[in-house]
Amino acid sequence: MAENTLLEKVLSLQDKFQSLQDQLASPEVMSDMKKYVQLNKDYKELEPIIKAGLEYKMVLEELASAKDILMNEKDDDLREMAREEISEIEPKIPEMEQNIKLLLIPADPDDSKNAMVEIRGGTGGDEAAIFAGDLFRMYTKYAESKGWKVEITDQAPGTAGGYKQIVFKLSSPEGVYGVMKYESGVHRVQRVPQTETQGRIQTSAASVAVFPEAGEFDVELNWSDIRLDLFCASGPGGQGVNTTYSAVRLTHIPSGLVVQCQEERSQLKNKDRAFEELRTRLYNLEHQKYLDEVASKRKTMVSTGDRSAKIRTYNYPQGRVTDHRINWSMYNLPVFMDGDIQEVIDQLTIAENAERLKEAGD
Repeated sequence: MAENTLLEKVLSLQDKFQSLQDQLASPEVMSDMKKYVQLNKDYKELEPIIKAGLEYKMVLEELASAKDILMNEKDDDLREMAREEISEIEPKIPEMEQNIKLLLIPADPDDSKNAMVEIRGGTGGDEAAIFAGDLFRMYTKYAESKGWKVEITDQAPGTAGGYKQIVFKLSSPEGVYGVMKYESGVHRVQRVPQTETQGRIQTSAASVAVFPEAGEFDVELNWSDIRLDLFCASGPGGQGVNTTYSAVRLTHIPSGLVVQCQEERSQLKNKDRAFEELRTRLYNLEHQKYLDEVASKRKTMVSTGDRSAKIRTYNYPQGRVTDHRINWSMYNLPVFMDGDIQEVIDQLTIAENAERLKEAGD
């Protein structure tokens, strides 16, 4: 067991884990929120590694003990019990080792964050906007099944339904971005549009961009660098929507980034949401460099800056949805469009984990 380098790697992290535990209990650290948030993040990342390592150590010790009995014990009943224990333990070890190898690879830094999602109708005019609306409904249904909160930040309705563009936030205490990041890219639909009188199949597309939400300490954002414009909200919203200056537009002067929010009747709430989105988009400018590097290595990930990368096709005549990154298809499109997308996300996660292990030289 002393020669088990995988176990040594895990156990070498125990001192760091204990140190983090001690620091988090320190009044000095608890009074420095920025430091506390970072240390707590490091602690939560190490916790499953230490737990898996200790379980692995215990199993290896049980295996060594059973082998010792098998080699040195004269009692046939004890030897038979040891033989059964060995046959039970040995098949578990490769899976435990694979899990630890994955845990030892640094996690994508933003997987535990909430997500900001932007859907835009692409080629296909009105049909593309309708499809963007279908995708928004699909993600909303999926979010409901996961217990996530959905908050719309901005929307531009299509003339025949759906959305030319819609921006919304998905949030959960368990984190969202690590699940939703696979949805970035171009989604293509093949069907007879509602606006088509001849019954011809048309191909349209919508692009999806998923960003990790920036935390309070991720970006230094000063109001002195922001221009605030107020305007009357348009579209749905009830009485007073067009008569009060509740809609907010924020322009980040140094970068030129512009965001707006008009979903709430309260100007203050719209201002807070717009500020959150602006901070997230600024954070994404830096995060984009990381994404570009990852996307060049992993077929499961598409850089959010690459709006030409086709990731999935929704074929209505065949009732088929195909993810082109992993050559995965299912023939139950209505269920998929109703938010049951977990299977493809699971398959993409498996494929990404395999790629991460390959990158690590396994």
